Amino acid sequence: MLFVMLAVLGLILGSFANALVWRLHEQAELTGKKSRAAAKRRRALSITRGRSMCTHCGHELAAKDLVPVFSWLWLRGKCRYCGSQIAWQYPVVEVTTGLLFVVSYVAWPHALHGVGLLQFIFWLAFLVGFIALVIYDVRWMLLPDRIVFPLVGLAILQLIVTVLWQRNFETIWQSAAGAAVIFGLFWGLYQISAGHWIGGGDVKLSLVLGLLAGTPLRALTVIFFASLAGTLMSIPQLIQGKKGLGKHVPFGPSLLLSVVIVVLWGTSITNWYQTLVLK
Repeated sequence: MLFVMLAVLGLILGSFANALVWRLHEQAELTGKKSRAAAKRRRALSITRGRSMCTHCGHELAAKDLVPVFSWLWLRGKCRYCGSQIAWQYPVVEVTTGLLFVVSYVAWPHALHGVGLLQFIFWLAFLVGFIALVIYDVRWMLLPDRIVFPLVGLAILQLIVTVLWQRNFETIWQSAAGAAVIFGLFWGLYQISAGHWIGGGDVKLSLVLGLLAGTPLRALTVIFFASLAGTLMSIPQLIQGKKGLGKHVPFGPSLLLSVVIVVLWGTSITNWYQTLVLK
């Protein structure tokens, strides 16, 4: 029953992530525009007050159009009002978020009571933010501050709550060191390459990754898996030869996938590695 509840919650929040990304991008497109039409558009795109609408015709959606996955299937992937195609992105993101919620529950490395339960709730919120960042980065090659900065704040809040709950102030220094490892490396790469090797959004996101990693060793593990995932994602371009070499590959998804791996299975991975080295 709990699996079902988590899956349904994931579907709903995955739908929210889809809407959030689209609204943020549309709002960004209105930057600098001061006409009455632009002001009206901004009100309609408000994340807290705007009503759900078709991304093509702008028609306000009814409740029956907003059931995650099932509405898309029932409508055969088309808008009820204008007949425009609704991208596969929407059900895929919803299902992925639901699966991540369930997998996180199964693989959660802490006891699901007390501070462990609180951290799990925080983690679900992080997952929604991560999903939104992946969508945005894949579609527009950008990690927007309006998603990254709240995640930084959430990571700091989680750290403070955990430290106060456990009264273990060493956690602060361990997490700060983990953040320093990733941030220092990414900031250095950004400065040396003038932003060509790594983007500014990746540098800002590194603070979240380091704080969630929790220790310098786990932070290095995040970098390792991100580099591996980034390399694998670049293989299709290498196969295409010269035609694909000029294309950029968003690094955000690799970073976010790696931190999910480290948070859920990082302890097992580092224990295995230390056992292998010490043999």
